[in-house]
Amino acid sequence: MVDVLTDADITARLQPAAAVGWMREAILAAHEGRLHTPPRVSTDLGDGRLVFTTGALTGEWFGYRSYDSFDTEPGSQVVVVHDWSTGAVRGIALGNELGPRRVGAIGGVAVDALANPDATTLGLIGTGAQAWTQLWAIATVRPLSSVAIFSRDQVRRTAFAARVSAELGLPAVAVESARDAVEGRDIVVLATNSPVPVIEAEWIAPGAYVTTLGPKQVGRAEFGPDLVARADVAVTDSIAQTSAYDPPFILVGSPQHDRLTSLGAVLAGDAPGRTGAEQTVIFCSVGLAGTEAYLLARLVDSAHGVQ
Repeated sequence: MVDVLTDADITARLQPAAAVGWMREAILAAHEGRLHTPPRVSTDLGDGRLVFTTGALTGEWFGYRSYDSFDTEPGSQVVVVHDWSTGAVRGIALGNELGPRRVGAIGGVAVDALANPDATTLGLIGTGAQAWTQLWAIATVRPLSSVAIFSRDQVRRTAFAARVSAELGLPAVAVESARDAVEGRDIVVLATNSPVPVIEAEWIAPGAYVTTLGPKQVGRAEFGPDLVARADVAVTDSIAQTSAYDPPFILVGSPQHDRLTSLGAVLAGDAPGRTGAEQTVIFCSVGLAGTEAYLLARLVDSAHGVQ
């Protein structure tokens, strides 16, 4: 039988600690060459594109995620996992929960590896699905004592802060500016769709950790190259993906792109991450391919008692 999971199933079954653990496994497997993670590809269909990310865990499964760029909100993504030996479909996820939650879980892995161990304060720019799942995952790896939230819409940021407090049990407050949200914070998360930088590099405190999730291409980016230049350490989940964007990744061709370190290499101890409390670290989350299928495969396995 094929396991078919809806958004309601994902929400009910996927716990943040498990998701972070599975994404740590996936990132290490990719670094070791066991998880194949080619950059995403797309096909032009006129008014929009159909985009695919694919992956394969050697000897176990292969799979893909498909989503579109048509003007349909929220649309619906599909993730499919096939058995390596038979090609039979093992699992299908339909909807929009799995993608953001795997990005959130990767964010949790990055915070655990790169933020100061005693980091407790977090500043968040954005109030969408990606912002939510970042908090959902990060709260499992750091005991957050305060969360400051900003977005341009006062009603949305106030409602989002109330939801964070009610559902995640975190002390959250909506603030009046992006600067108020991030200045002096231990952890900063940028999760917007802004085509222009949403913070100034100088607002970031020494020793802080920054994740950027939103647009990061030439002509459309939620941060500027100066933010990466400000950081002592710059890490990404997929260096290959940063070289495959169209339009190009904002750092391509610059010295800052050459500084990027693989998160997998950091986790494996093959590259340095944070080496001092005063170092400022930035994580450019670009979406490691294959991790959606990895997460679905682990969910299917767990439902059938496979460890």
